[in-house]
Amino acid sequence: MKKPSELSRRDFVRSALGTGVALSAPAIVGATSKGQGKTFKVGLIGCGGRGRGAAVGALEAGKILGFDVRIVATADYFKDRAVKAGKQLNVPPERCFGGPTCYQALLETDVQIVLMATAPLFRPLHLEAAVKAGKHVFTEKPVAVDPPGCRRVIAAGELAEKKELVVTAGTEMRHDWKYRKTHQAVAVEKALGRLYAGRISFCTGHMFWSRPIEPKTADDLVRSWQNWISLSGDHLVEQHVHNIDVANWFCGGPPVSAVGFGGRSRRPAGDMYDFFSVDYDYGDGVHIHSMCRQVNGCWNWVGHDFVYEKGRTNGSDHPEPKKSPIPRDLPQAPSSHYQEQVDTLYYVNKGKAVNQARAVAESTATAVMGRVSAYTGRQVSYKEIMTDPGANPKLYNLTLKPTAEDFDKGTVEIPKENSIPIPGRA
Repeated sequence: MKKPSELSRRDFVRSALGTGVALSAPAIVGATSKGQGKTFKVGLIGCGGRGRGAAVGALEAGKILGFDVRIVATADYFKDRAVKAGKQLNVPPERCFGGPTCYQALLETDVQIVLMATAPLFRPLHLEAAVKAGKHVFTEKPVAVDPPGCRRVIAAGELAEKKELVVTAGTEMRHDWKYRKTHQAVAVEKALGRLYAGRISFCTGHMFWSRPIEPKTADDLVRSWQNWISLSGDHLVEQHVHNIDVANWFCGGPPVSAVGFGGRSRRPAGDMYDFFSVDYDYGDGVHIHSMCRQVNGCWNWVGHDFVYEKGRTNGSDHPEPKKSPIPRDLPQAPSSHYQEQVDTLYYVNKGKAVNQARAVAESTATAVMGRVSAYTGRQVSYKEIMTDPGANPKLYNLTLKPTAEDFDKGTVEIPKENSIPIPGRA
């Protein structure tokens, strides 16, 4: 049996929803009753498995911290899913919202914290709206599918800081105590000396949802969002962003440029690639090799390997640092899925602004940069897509269609199934 800290996201959601939401987290380090009497109202936007799992995590985080956490509203593009989630989370039907503008209805309620787990395409729009409405936010990763979306998220994070709001992200390794302590030891305290190079990977099997549906409507696209570049960003962005985020974290920021390639050999649906291989240049001679694949019957590895002057680390295996980066009064949850919700509630309760939007947006942009390089066959720089409008206006303004606003307005154009980018032509 897997230990709690070893549970995957899907294991977590499956076990949580299989037993209802009345979970009891075991062996919680630093659990306290000091928060008794405080109530936090939480809303959920995006009621699929990941969203419902985040809601369960928020309820469990409340138990860990001693707060009264209540899910008081749900929203989903499909109202029946919002209602179904509402039943599981004890939300009355009149506070379960559906349709493309469901997020607006939820933000008009008395929720204090919003959990966002929609398709990545929608997150810049939803995050911006939530911050303007004065809500604290936990957003799943990635946070966009194109460069303008990434910059929009960074701007929303900066606005949240000014409004003294909390924005946390589902880049779960940054919430994992082993990763945090290892990062402190090797990236901050330089226990292993200079970073030379590294590799990151998310090579796994074919995704169960990747099957042809021949979409005819906007609803069809949303139901199969994992198959479409414009909604998911491709799996390099949607899934491998976890590992890319760790690379950015240990390297101290996003890379200078990317050169990548990829292709499609067995995927039967949508318009995405099966595999990517990207060389990220972080400057000063440091290169990180990134690879990801979703094909059955192949060798798999999900992880990190960083080579330093005096040794190497997988990102989570270094002995204790000289100084812990973790606040003394922050409880340790039994898994990173719980911990990201504990962290969110902890910071909201402190009343101090926290902005994780920039880091997750930069990691999303790094993944987008790798995807664009693989699709086009050319070297792409971070400057071109994120920081200098004049360096390459076409890439800087690259906006995937349909946009989130197209779904709001009903102006969605359906992409062609099995029409994929060709390097050298795209």
